[in-house]
Amino acid sequence: MEINVIKIGGNVIDHPEKAKAFLQAFAEFPGHKVLIHGGGVLASRIGQSMGIVPNMVDGRRITDKETLDIVTMVYAGLINKNLVAQLHSFGQPAIGLTGADGNLIRSTKRPVGKIDYGYVGDVAAVNTGLLEALLAQKISPAICAITHDGKGQLLNTNADTIASAVAKSLAQKSHQVNLYFCFDRAGVLMDEKKEDSLVPLINEDIYNELKKEKVIHSGMIPKLENAFNALNAGVYNVWLGLPENLILASKGINAGTTIRSQRYDLY
Repeated sequence: MEINVIKIGGNVIDHPEKAKAFLQAFAEFPGHKVLIHGGGVLASRIGQSMGIVPNMVDGRRITDKETLDIVTMVYAGLINKNLVAQLHSFGQPAIGLTGADGNLIRSTKRPVGKIDYGYVGDVAAVNTGLLEALLAQKISPAICAITHDGKGQLLNTNADTIASAVAKSLAQKSHQVNLYFCFDRAGVLMDEKKEDSLVPLINEDIYNELKKEKVIHSGMIPKLENAFNALNAGVYNVWLGLPENLILASKGINAGTTIRSQRYDLY
């Protein structure tokens, strides 16, 4: 089957009207689809109200025990259940899941290297059978960025990484998988202050050059790394852009940035 894995960014979730518009577009998006979300903006704000200052390195959150409690409550509870409720209001059957539900996504705690990320998980396995069973019933899984290690420990996991891992696992089951990253930018921009500086197509050479020039930095780095990992593992197509352009992207209109693996020409 053709499956669309769609990841929504926390900056969109944090704005009710933008989130509502995205969820309506998701409900109208044709075919089988999986929603992946985090919610770091809201988690940071709630954490700060409790005296817990977020600690980020290269766009990734350092997760101590207190932070893990907050992101679990915000991602798996407040955000996930609100998203699912709104999807049903648009006529889209959905079920909210963490990686622990149905043993959906098992991770390993990231080893301490130059940086100790704390309770952060690196995806080890995805239960594709559960996803296939839900999708066959036209139920869209809405998966938050909390996984587990199989030993009773929850782990905070980058939502872009989860989207890539889910897309790869489904592609390896011979499904045609498209991966969409929806966030608060038109795509990859040469100048992040200018929406008209969009880079419509990127391969790994261009990515490495833009990263070297600091055009691509912070949270965009893991997003693009996950895009290339997905493509190299058999995912058919990867797209980045604004949620309001999602339907255009589904029709093959490139109103964002398309990511291509190195083995394909850009033009």
